[in-house]
Amino acid sequence: MVRERINDDPRVNARHKDAFDIFNLKHYVGPNPYLSTAAIVFDFDFTGYLEPSSIGDYVGEIGKLCPQLKDKEYESYGHLFAETIMDVGKLQMGLHPKEWSINPYKNYQRIAIETIHARTTKSVIYFVWDWLEAITQNDDFSFQKKFKPLQEMFRASVYGGPTVYSLFRTATQKGIPVFYLWDEGLMQYGYGKKLVRGVATTFDRDSHLDSDFTTRKDDCKAFLDTLGFPVPKGEIVRTLSGALDAADIVGYPVAIKPVVGHKGIGVTANVQNGEEVEHAFYRALKAIPESQPVDIIVEKSYQGSDFRLLCVNGKFVAATERRPAWVVGDGYSTISELIAKENAKPERLDTPTSPMGKIQVDEAMEMFLDEQNLTMDSVIEAEKTVYLRKVANLSAGGVSIDATSTVHPDNIILAQDVAQHFRLVCMGIDVIAGTLAESWKSGNFAIIEINAAPGIFMHLNPAFGESIDVPSFIIETFFKSAIDSRIPIITFNRISLKELEETIDHILLKYPGWTIGAVCRQGVFVNRSEKVMHKDYNTNVQSLLRNPKLDLLIAEYCEDILESDGMFYQGSNIIVLDNPTTTEKTLVRNAYEDATIVEKQGDNISIRRQGWMENYQLRPGESFTPVYLKQIGVIL
Repeated sequence: MVRERINDDPRVNARHKDAFDIFNLKHYVGPNPYLSTAAIVFDFDFTGYLEPSSIGDYVGEIGKLCPQLKDKEYESYGHLFAETIMDVGKLQMGLHPKEWSINPYKNYQRIAIETIHARTTKSVIYFVWDWLEAITQNDDFSFQKKFKPLQEMFRASVYGGPTVYSLFRTATQKGIPVFYLWDEGLMQYGYGKKLVRGVATTFDRDSHLDSDFTTRKDDCKAFLDTLGFPVPKGEIVRTLSGALDAADIVGYPVAIKPVVGHKGIGVTANVQNGEEVEHAFYRALKAIPESQPVDIIVEKSYQGSDFRLLCVNGKFVAATERRPAWVVGDGYSTISELIAKENAKPERLDTPTSPMGKIQVDEAMEMFLDEQNLTMDSVIEAEKTVYLRKVANLSAGGVSIDATSTVHPDNIILAQDVAQHFRLVCMGIDVIAGTLAESWKSGNFAIIEINAAPGIFMHLNPAFGESIDVPSFIIETFFKSAIDSRIPIITFNRISLKELEETIDHILLKYPGWTIGAVCRQGVFVNRSEKVMHKDYNTNVQSLLRNPKLDLLIAEYCEDILESDGMFYQGSNIIVLDNPTTTEKTLVRNAYEDATIVEKQGDNISIRRQGWMENYQLRPGESFTPVYLKQIGVIL
């Protein structure tokens, strides 16, 4: 084991009672000199104030809560620190980052940790530091109390929604570039002319007319009825008296919901009488945004199970049965206590990767319990099941059960026929049916509504049944492989403004219809038109890759930029190195397998591509520019 040297410099962040110090924290949005991914990089050292415990002592304590770490060998305290950060950083959600590195320096170690959400990762680093210091001083450390805010921080981040995270993870694992556009509040997948933007399962390829149309439940239902699809009969009302009259006309039981809505908000099914109509009407009314008219649907409520049929790109891919939350009595616990026990289960962590959310207690639940002559304080006899809601709302603790393999061919065709009438990448079709194994033509089947932005995690990680990899279906709609998401990228370690303009002209001469984005320390260009340069270098790179017409990117990344900012993108088709420094040589690490590397050291030229290598010397006064222009021509 290697113990790092104690730095004689003043401590930066450490307290006088600390054994360790971390300092120089830096966030890189992409590949950097220390890691090929987005990373938090920091320096780690001893303080000299307090002698640390042995590595074995730390491992013994850490292993009690992180058992997978207790049998590993650690070369240094920094190694243990990094491994612990990586393990804790999964946040008991199975988050996918796995890359880390340690670089030893004279007086400290530099540690790089792969990150998704920088603020969460930084908080994890400080959490682990505090944990180690508590072990050193034999102090109590409230792990779970301090750990929960880390989970909540990631959950509240732009990456923390189950659908967003599952798509982000899938794209990353498939080698598809993906990053968040902060100004727009959207995710971008791919670069330049290959890009797709979206939020959750809504994408720029969708028809916004069709997406808006699906929120107008009355018009949408009339449209489906015109096409001959099975929909419940109903009326639109604006007053409670109108709702009561409509319920009498349609016939009990009825379902009541706002015309404009989604995710089951304000929906009440199986309404049996006038008293329930009043409650359901005001619940729907409460769910209507102030900017929207007071339009509420009263329609026939069908008996059966609640199913979601999911289509991607017009094709059926998955089906899920959704059941309301329930508890099972034990003979001595109240319903409130049973809910608390159920909510404490690991599968109800309510994280981006847990199959179920917390059971939510609200007025609708208490009213449904009252219909069963129960309250939150009722004690349920052993083994008796009590359902807590009428509506199977997953966000309120409902349960998802995969039903994909049971769907009758007629129902698959029905779902696809509905989806074909809408230009939407993803469509959820909510139906009530006795079973999906029987054809809709048998009669006990009704389309309740369709959704243009369906959640997908219920299919990927149902509470019961097989996982359906819906995120892959979605990503592969846009990109069959990683190469389909990318445009050619040429990376220089240094290039002058004049050389950059010559390179642009050279390429446009051969491809006059192309749109070329280019950036160096001296300027930003689209073709030969110079653009306003942002003070943050990588913002310029992102803006070019955000251009949906971009055919090619040329970018300069010198040592200063690599150290201060890192790179924005991953992967280069051509890397041109002009007398590179050690740091600049790390650009090669970011090359594609079939990339061409052109390197000049003094007058010596080296060209490498797919195992092939050529070496020669420039003649006195011979320019380097024609060398790399020739290789660019070969690749393009």
